Amino acid sequence: MVIILSKTALPVRAAEMPPFIVMDVLERAQEMEARGKSIIHMEIGEPDFDTPLPVKEAAIRAITAGDTHYTSSPGKIELREAIAAHYKSKYNVEVSPDRILVTAGTSPGMLLVFSALMEQGEEIILPDPYYACYPNFIRYLGGQPVFVPVWEEDGFKYRPEEIKKSISGRTRGVIVNSPANPTGTVFSGQELAAMAEIGPTIIADEIYHGLVYEGEEHSILEFTDQAFVINGFSKLYAMTGWRLGWVIAPPEYTCPIQRMQQNLFICAPSFAQTAAISALTQCDRYIEDMVQAYDERRRYLLRRLNEMGIATRVAPTGAFYALANVKKYTNDSYAFAFEILEKAGVAVTPGIDFGPKCEGYLRFSYANSLENIKEGMDRIEKFLAQLPK
Repeated sequence: MVIILSKTALPVRAAEMPPFIVMDVLERAQEMEARGKSIIHMEIGEPDFDTPLPVKEAAIRAITAGDTHYTSSPGKIELREAIAAHYKSKYNVEVSPDRILVTAGTSPGMLLVFSALMEQGEEIILPDPYYACYPNFIRYLGGQPVFVPVWEEDGFKYRPEEIKKSISGRTRGVIVNSPANPTGTVFSGQELAAMAEIGPTIIADEIYHGLVYEGEEHSILEFTDQAFVINGFSKLYAMTGWRLGWVIAPPEYTCPIQRMQQNLFICAPSFAQTAAISALTQCDRYIEDMVQAYDERRRYLLRRLNEMGIATRVAPTGAFYALANVKKYTNDSYAFAFEILEKAGVAVTPGIDFGPKCEGYLRFSYANSLENIKEGMDRIEKFLAQLPK
């Protein structure tokens, strides 16, 4: 097939798609490394652990056996049954496999969910700060993101009254990300129950589930079955490159989402689906070791941020991120992050990537070795000591 390109201007949705700033930082850091510069990476949200051995072995067996063809568009029934069993075991929630659709990562899952929910001009409520790609997906599909402020003193959690003030006749859903990126916030069961009662459909991004270090995590499905859940294998199972996730949808949305999957993606990779069953059923020991290591790193990072006077008021308890409040040093987190990269050799993400209310913050990822985090913190401390406040 030959596609002939005209010389007309790009469509608005292509021309106005903003960059994912963390990738700008990563790419600049990689350029510096190629020139021999030592860089400590604390910008990217990717586990430094290898994929657990049972998953890799299951993939090799699947490929060798010829498991390299299309699957049904919702995904292999064996994997969907394993996901359903996971929710029953962990949250005591009954989820029919018919409500589960396996996707090639959580980003396609978001695209499918937002496409199913929104017409042109309709609204999705989300917090500010937020995961950087949420508003880009919503605008790309013709929707309108509506931002609700959250505050450091609340641990960056929604205040229900602020959500209620933002609801209009065009509201189609509210995004809840717990544990959250970039804040590390974890919502309690009581807080999620209150969210479920507000009214609009909840879109729960649960990709960091399992990475909780204090308290107990909850799924939105414990409190309502009229919600969408987006989750996957990238973070907890160190499977970012496998591109495998899932969506759990209310029954009335499953067929429309399946039809969109058929047209847009056909299905998720076959052998990756087979291997993912092993992730859910054979990797508890690996997960425990990774979570213990993340928590050790988290505690060290928070201690160093406190000693430097830039820790946030409420400690993050989930995911693998911590925000640092650097407002006493800058009101331009983008320029400040690149200055740190150039002068200190530490890659961090500027808060502005996550919304206007995250300006004056930097996001640190502790998905790196403790040794590297220690070196990174030493470099940051030395850099800050040379600056006027």
